[in-house]
Amino acid sequence: MSAAGSPPAGGDGAVRPSGLLDVLRVASVVLDTEGRVVLWSPQAEELFGYSAREALGQYAARIMVHEEHLDLVVKLFADVMRTGLSWAGAFPIRRRDGGTRLVEFRNMRLLDARGNVYALGLAVDQSTVRRLEQDVALSTRIVAQSPIGLAVLDIGLRYVSVNPALEQINGIPAAQHLGRTMREVLPHLDADTIEGAARQVLDTGRPLIDRFTSGRTPADPDEDHAWSVSLYRLENALGTVLGVAVSVVDITEQYRANAEAERARRRLAVIADASARIGTTLELDHTAGELADVAVPELADAAAVDLLDAVVRGRRSTLGPTEPAVMRALAVRSVDAADVLPAADPPGTVTQYAPDRLITECVRTGRPVMVPQVKDEDLARIARSPEAAALLARAGVHSYLAVPLIARGEVLGALDLTRTRTPRPFDEDDLLLARELASRAAVQIDNARWYQNARDTALTLQRSLLPSHPSMTGGLEVASRYQPAGTTSEVGGDWFDVIPLGGDRTALVVGDVMGSGIPAAAAMGRLRTATHTLASLGLDPAVLLDHLDRITGGLDQVIATCVYAVHDPRERQCVIANAGHLPPARVRTGRVSELLDLPTGVPLGVGGVAFSTTTVELEPGDRLVFYTDGLVETRRHPLDKRLDRLLALLDQPGGSLEEVCDLLLRTLHEPDNFDDVALLIARATTPPGT
Repeated sequence: MSAAGSPPAGGDGAVRPSGLLDVLRVASVVLDTEGRVVLWSPQAEELFGYSAREALGQYAARIMVHEEHLDLVVKLFADVMRTGLSWAGAFPIRRRDGGTRLVEFRNMRLLDARGNVYALGLAVDQSTVRRLEQDVALSTRIVAQSPIGLAVLDIGLRYVSVNPALEQINGIPAAQHLGRTMREVLPHLDADTIEGAARQVLDTGRPLIDRFTSGRTPADPDEDHAWSVSLYRLENALGTVLGVAVSVVDITEQYRANAEAERARRRLAVIADASARIGTTLELDHTAGELADVAVPELADAAAVDLLDAVVRGRRSTLGPTEPAVMRALAVRSVDAADVLPAADPPGTVTQYAPDRLITECVRTGRPVMVPQVKDEDLARIARSPEAAALLARAGVHSYLAVPLIARGEVLGALDLTRTRTPRPFDEDDLLLARELASRAAVQIDNARWYQNARDTALTLQRSLLPSHPSMTGGLEVASRYQPAGTTSEVGGDWFDVIPLGGDRTALVVGDVMGSGIPAAAAMGRLRTATHTLASLGLDPAVLLDHLDRITGGLDQVIATCVYAVHDPRERQCVIANAGHLPPARVRTGRVSELLDLPTGVPLGVGGVAFSTTTVELEPGDRLVFYTDGLVETRRHPLDKRLDRLLALLDQPGGSLEEVCDLLLRTLHEPDNFDDVALLIARATTPPGT
């Protein structure tokens, strides 16, 4: 006998339990024709209480059967020996210790090679048999009626048994499972992962519980399902590995509910993110970019924000059925710049989309347009041109969604979304999220649009109130800048002026009307006009400021600061008066830049305080730098430190006046400053004829 067929033994040579007979503890007894015991098994010793030495040679009926059943047993024994027919039944036995036990018997006649006749009796404790029958019946019933799919795989991971529930889950009869692997039965599942887990269980003996898997089976080939799979190693009583037990629970509804809850959570997270991120500024392009940033990659692989060009320019726009849409691109985002961006309109460009384009349909009707599965003919209606359609095809665009941007009942433009890498097409949930994003962002975009229009108008007005002056006047070379505030649409009150006077003299003015808006601009315009008129009279700077103070006092709640200087190139000096303004800086060749030591005076409109005039030297090549407080004042730095920084920049060698203006604005003016800046730099030159 080969080793594989040899009976397993323990370390002491004893045979260990390995099968059903050992579980039942079946007692075997062989009798001769007279009913004497000729063979007595160890299980018989255990069941009846007699050792083999005590039992051999004894009449079996006397040591095995209770006296009241003796005649019946003798007759049954004679019938078996005479007819050769087996007999089975249950009756009490008498044990050596005097106790009784109900035992299941099976008797049959034996014949050896020499023709001798024997009787074989098999006896099992009836309680053990009943318990095993109940266990088997219960197991069979559980397996057959369980709503959980159950299967047994052998060590080659081939199906050995399958219950009805698994037949229903897989949509395949049990007979078509047997002898085949999971990969062969269910080719559309991730068999590699499941079989890898089963091999791990075979190798380690550690169960794997509630492993998630999904896919499609013949039971429902058109829909994905989800299952929880558990795997357990099966062993016999000797520990020999028999295979793997598999339990499968269909959790599709739970999975879909969880997926829906996760999508809802994601929608809320994206909407919350949008509320925090969109509209942080009132810059139109920046706000559109924030919307695109939120949409990618949470909702789409690429997003574009386009407004109707007429809307950007402040006009309402309605499209007829045959009218094209003239769109201005504001923002484009993509998970991969090489994918869709080449086909998108670059920000700032204006493109005309034909009446049959999907984006035109979206802004004309004010309704979303969704193409879950994009075909070649759809690309021609998505892209602006055949060339762009080819680029979209090359990028792998397979799903498209456009939602209108509507604010205060007006269609502003559209949020254009595409998917290339994300395999799932746009669905109703995505449409719901996109519409919510577009609805929230449209209000912010509309605010930014009106702000930009108002700011453009304000800047136009502001610049119209500022002078345009020649770069050379009398004995001065002059450069100037006006920088509007970074975050306000209202007109500021900062101004500068360069006023030619007689005798090559030049008046230089920088002022700042406190406040903002149209009242400040109007006051600034009136003060500038008054300054021009008074300057033509050749008044001393202090006297001129005194007149301006009275004029300002006559205006409604207006306060202004101002520096007025008159440069005389022949005297090589300036006479300067200050009304509450920051002091000008003087830059002299070979010397450290300085702030002029001038009496500060009080702002115009305060009244009651006399102004004074100071004379300062200004040799050819020297520069005077006039500025308003928006250049140097911040909320985060001391003014002294900022003025020191101004002087340090002025000490840097070289550079034209224009370059110095740019340097000061670029370095000193804070992007979030709420004040505008007026800057005027004048350099003394050698006057003609000297």
